[in-house]
Amino acid sequence: MADTCCGSSSAPASLDETFAPALSAVPEGSSVTRLRIAQMDCPTEEALIRKKLGTMDEVQGLEFNLMQRMLTIAHRTGALPAVQAAIRELGMEAELFEPSIDEAPHEEAAKPWWPYAAGGLAALVAEIMHWSGLPEWMVALIALLAVAVCGLDTYRKGWIALRHGNLNINALMSIAVTGALLIRQWPEAAMVMVLFAIAELIEAKSLDRARNAIRSLVQLAPDHATVREPDGSWVDRPAASVRIGDVVRIGPGQSIALDGTVTSGRSTINQAAITGESMPVEKAPGDQVFAGTLNEVGSFEYEVTADAGHSTLARIIEAVESAQGARAPTQRFVDQFARIYTPVVFLVAVAVALVPPLLFAANWLDWIYKALVLLVIACPCALVISTPVTIVSGLAAAARQGILIKGGVYLEQGHKLAVLALDKTGTITHGKPALTDTVQLDQMGGIDSLRVATSLAARSDHPVSFAIAEAGRKSGIALLDVTCFAALPGRGVKGTIGGVDYLLGNHRLIHETGVCSPAIETQLAQLEAQGKTVIVLTDGNEPLILLAVADTIKDSSRVAIRNLHELGIETVMLTGDNSRTAAAIAQQVGIDKALGDQLPEDKLQAIERYIRDGRSVGMVGDGINDAPALARADIGFAMGAAGSDTAIETADVALMDDDLNKIARFVQLSRKTRAVLVQNITLALGIKAIFLALTLAGFGTMWMAVFADMGASLIVVANGLRLVRQ
Repeated sequence: MADTCCGSSSAPASLDETFAPALSAVPEGSSVTRLRIAQMDCPTEEALIRKKLGTMDEVQGLEFNLMQRMLTIAHRTGALPAVQAAIRELGMEAELFEPSIDEAPHEEAAKPWWPYAAGGLAALVAEIMHWSGLPEWMVALIALLAVAVCGLDTYRKGWIALRHGNLNINALMSIAVTGALLIRQWPEAAMVMVLFAIAELIEAKSLDRARNAIRSLVQLAPDHATVREPDGSWVDRPAASVRIGDVVRIGPGQSIALDGTVTSGRSTINQAAITGESMPVEKAPGDQVFAGTLNEVGSFEYEVTADAGHSTLARIIEAVESAQGARAPTQRFVDQFARIYTPVVFLVAVAVALVPPLLFAANWLDWIYKALVLLVIACPCALVISTPVTIVSGLAAAARQGILIKGGVYLEQGHKLAVLALDKTGTITHGKPALTDTVQLDQMGGIDSLRVATSLAARSDHPVSFAIAEAGRKSGIALLDVTCFAALPGRGVKGTIGGVDYLLGNHRLIHETGVCSPAIETQLAQLEAQGKTVIVLTDGNEPLILLAVADTIKDSSRVAIRNLHELGIETVMLTGDNSRTAAAIAQQVGIDKALGDQLPEDKLQAIERYIRDGRSVGMVGDGINDAPALARADIGFAMGAAGSDTAIETADVALMDDDLNKIARFVQLSRKTRAVLVQNITLALGIKAIFLALTLAGFGTMWMAVFADMGASLIVVANGLRLVRQ
């Protein structure tokens, strides 16, 4: 079992405060290596490693993931042996980490229980012997036995820390217990060391629960898959050996090992582990399936679209693990506070030991004892460990609900969200509109304007264009050849057919082209008032045909907007559709404000206006047009990220399916996380303050201080872990 987490006088700062630059600034020609350090799981070890490696010229960047005991290091090529040797000097072993999705989670060997039982028994016997009036040498012998059985590892780590100028918990406990022995407080020294060792073990097991919240994700995907061989036979193969393009067969009740597209068969799949959807989803040929999901009743075959290391599940795990390395604001504050707190209390302890005896002729042993109690209190263990455990628990809880949060900073920031801006297509609506109205305008009938419009629409991937093209396909319209085709972002498309340049676009486009008239405006207004999006075909001289397209509103949208309002969040819709359509949709859903005719730069400006007003704003979208606004918002939410590399990699928060209700859940989880963080910090500092006062008043004892310190640590860890069940 690795050493448990306690603060130090040099608790780690954020990456931009390290001795070496962050990994984003790694020089060309350098290597980046991931090392697994079994003994590193808290700021105590991180501080030692950071200080040691930070002075090496060969090291250019460090990133720590304490919950996964992982160090990512940028270094000069060939310097890895020197780095590993430096870590060994600190009493730790750094092993090369080779990621594999089918690799079983690495379990730590459990420490034997007998040393704790033997040490505890010896400490208890020493206490009984002391109160029974037996000779002091006998009490001392039993007490030293208890310290040796339970405390040698603490002394070893304490010596390493002191040798490297670090006042961590092991150093403080070593000094405190040694001091107690020197002033002949034999039973108390023994009890303090035993209690500390036992509390460390309990805390380590508690921290493992937080690790397992993430580690359990790895176990969702099976290790093997049934793959079709070139000769048509089916063979069970390790998932890691399956390649893109291979065909895999799935039977009822089996978990899916890799991402893919269904090629034959039908079934229903429980996707809750990936998307958080509560109901199974029907799958047919052409539909996507994801690693880690559970096939329920049918059988089917699917073609693999991503290898094991790059599946949606693998990217979720990587994103969650990476998110743990990004410190949230509260965690950065706590780390900075710990750097100051420990040395200050250490100096106070020295002053308590020296000032009263020297200036006021007080009893030396009494005040030295009080100073030793203060040394135990000087460890900010509960304070430092409270934030990462809480953040990791929140990240894990969100991932289980199909909400992928890219860092603790966004999880914590979510509680301040005041305004939520939403794209319409694919977010509020299904994003699969259908053609509802066709109004012929070219009275001469010289050209087949519907055929021209369909040919242009077929070249675009916009949902509105797709609806027009799909209607044309169903009607059997033969497409014309299009040359010089180009998209006009936020407006429409253009292209040349039969030597004539055509424009197919929205209300804004025909205004800019100058072909709009009062009669056309009236027709547009009538259709847009019904919540329809109107597309116009023009040759640059006059409008030729009006095509009205309507999108259907998601059932979840109305509930989601109502839930957001109950949380006190203002909603605004930003859409490239015309203002009348935007207003009609907003009214149906209950959105507070709607802005239509929004180009990408208009959406960006709308977000910036809210930010200038000092309001925390989130942006929800699923398209490229939303990218600038998503990036500028305090929190960017990507819809339907399952199977999307770009969304998972770029969004601050990725919603794995299209359920807008997940944003309200995210805000609720963020507020609960913030509340737990405040509770933990208050508990940790409050208990420290109480025992500091008790000690100075003469009521505090060393074993009480150990109980208080480690008890507070266990309380904040347990409190943080409550979030996993959210």
